[in-house]
Amino acid sequence: MYLSELNCIIFVLLSLAEKMDFKAGEFLSQIEFPKDLRDKFNTKDLPQIAKELRQYIIDVVSVKGGHFGASLGVVELTVALHYVFNTPDDQIVWDVGHQAYGHKILTGRREIFHTNRKYKGISGFPKRSESKYDTFGVGHSSTSISAALGMAVGARLQKINRQHIAVIGDGAMTAGLAFEGLNHGGVEDSNMLVVLNDNCMSIDPNVGALKEYLTDITTSPTYNKVKDEVWSLLGKISKFGPNAQAIVQKVEHGIKSTLLKQSNLFESLNFRYFGPIDGHDVSHLVEVMKDLKEIQGPKILHILTTKGKGYDLAEKDQTKWHAPGLFNKDTGEIIKVTPKDPQPPKYQDVFGHTIVELAEKNEKIMGITPAMPSGSSLNIMMKAMPDRAIDVGIAEQHAVTFSAGLATSGMIPFCNIYSSFMQRAFDQVVHDVALQNLHVIFCLDRAGMAGADGPTHHGAFDLAYMRSIPNMIVSAPMNEEELRNLMFTAQEKDHGPFVIRYPRGQGVMPSWKTPLKSLKIGKGRKVVNGSDIAILSIGHIGNYALKAVENLSIENNVSAALYDMRFVKPLDEVLLHEVFTKFDSIITVEDGCIQGGMGSAVAEFMIDNNYNAHIKRLGIPDEFIEHGNQDQLYEECNYNSTSIVSSALKLLKNKKNVNSQFTA
Repeated sequence: MYLSELNCIIFVLLSLAEKMDFKAGEFLSQIEFPKDLRDKFNTKDLPQIAKELRQYIIDVVSVKGGHFGASLGVVELTVALHYVFNTPDDQIVWDVGHQAYGHKILTGRREIFHTNRKYKGISGFPKRSESKYDTFGVGHSSTSISAALGMAVGARLQKINRQHIAVIGDGAMTAGLAFEGLNHGGVEDSNMLVVLNDNCMSIDPNVGALKEYLTDITTSPTYNKVKDEVWSLLGKISKFGPNAQAIVQKVEHGIKSTLLKQSNLFESLNFRYFGPIDGHDVSHLVEVMKDLKEIQGPKILHILTTKGKGYDLAEKDQTKWHAPGLFNKDTGEIIKVTPKDPQPPKYQDVFGHTIVELAEKNEKIMGITPAMPSGSSLNIMMKAMPDRAIDVGIAEQHAVTFSAGLATSGMIPFCNIYSSFMQRAFDQVVHDVALQNLHVIFCLDRAGMAGADGPTHHGAFDLAYMRSIPNMIVSAPMNEEELRNLMFTAQEKDHGPFVIRYPRGQGVMPSWKTPLKSLKIGKGRKVVNGSDIAILSIGHIGNYALKAVENLSIENNVSAALYDMRFVKPLDEVLLHEVFTKFDSIITVEDGCIQGGMGSAVAEFMIDNNYNAHIKRLGIPDEFIEHGNQDQLYEECNYNSTSIVSSALKLLKNKKNVNSQFTA
């Protein structure tokens, strides 16, 4: 079901208390859907529409938050696409989706755009269940070409005449999946246009040979002059028949290859290549796209854009303004609430400083990240030790296998990947690392609920899938001290593959730079003594369990014991024997999926060792959880402090009732 008018009204009512008076410009206010754009306006109106759309994004994001620079960079492209193509019949696939805010505003969601990324509001990414204009759900990069190709082939086989457009950035183009799509697309006789949005950025500046290649194309004036002339000639001569057109295409390809340092990569894959052109000239974009609509088969349009276009500060510091939070749109001052007391650092920053501290003492340590140096704080090491911290581009599979190769040479790689992105490299973890029992340390950032990014970014599954792999050690720190100690332990000697997962956001220790010490692998710890019920937690969510234990004691006169498991593999069996010998009411708490997670591991231990206890597992249920801040999502999934207290009281009440019935 798509976002109907009724759904729009519901969204507006839900957010009425927060709604501000965001005024659209004279032209933008007349556009509810792309048909309005096409029917009411001429090409000469499009620059003004683009200006108003850009301002509307600035107005809303400055006070509501969200991704910023990427959407500003494609305003003209967004307007041109919806003006030229008959959306939603023609299908646009936005890669990743950070840049799709303008698209959402033009496709029926302007009035509710202020709910973007808010709890119960619209998603920050294109989402099929939200709108028929969102043709493919995205959040992870580099999927657009393969998805659009599948749509194009499906349409061809069903004899449906429509256009298919994949919009992909030069950063996303570095991933293997993008090249797999291009490789297949070049041999399919399908009507598909790939728009390569080249701004030299993903979240951080792009790296690698592809960046250098695109720069070669972009900066060759002779190539571009000849390309324009050949393109014009091709259009004129094509009327003489397909043979003449084919000959000119071969001549064009040869000239392009001669003028560049190497042959055109895209045309080598059988994609007709056009560009590069100015991605901020909306009138020219419209002219070019109208021409491309008439050219059959796979083709690629290379456009040059500036991330953050139209907002000076965002253009100058594109990484900072990727998602700056709230800011004063007039002064550019980023709005931060400064608390009086010292605040705990983010887990990612503890990781970033600790890996430098460890690497200064151990010359074998290296840091690896797939295009997330600032997001994961590996940029701290990249600045301090540029030769020992490497950004491999958006290429999670390569990051894992590259780390495996480093490990075979005696290095100790810390492979730092967001938990949800690690899902993309599962086979490499199994085949290239675990099967060979290589000493690769996986530091999984954003584990558990990732907040406003929603289901594409929640790190729900790592505990479950990592603990299923032989040779794997799987751990999670309850606080910053535990994170530092796990990192120290992981590099101390060759333990084989070692997972350390930690959440997005702040820890709990303002004074976090604690002395490093070694932990015993597979050894948990008792945090609080108790006699009535045992609560077993793993990771940062244990701090919520600790608060629940305190509330149970103070408000309900319940003596609850709290155990921090630290490791889900190997399990601390000595600790578990103690728990099951002493308690017959047990709660497990994890910021991960219930199925296959730490609670499942504890239940399996109980069965395997012939214990009989009442276990309540708390965690992420067997469904995809939408976006919201972490506390909202913990509450929704019933594993915040209040929910833990409720579950404990209910479990004890049920036990009491059962015992009373048995006695009677």
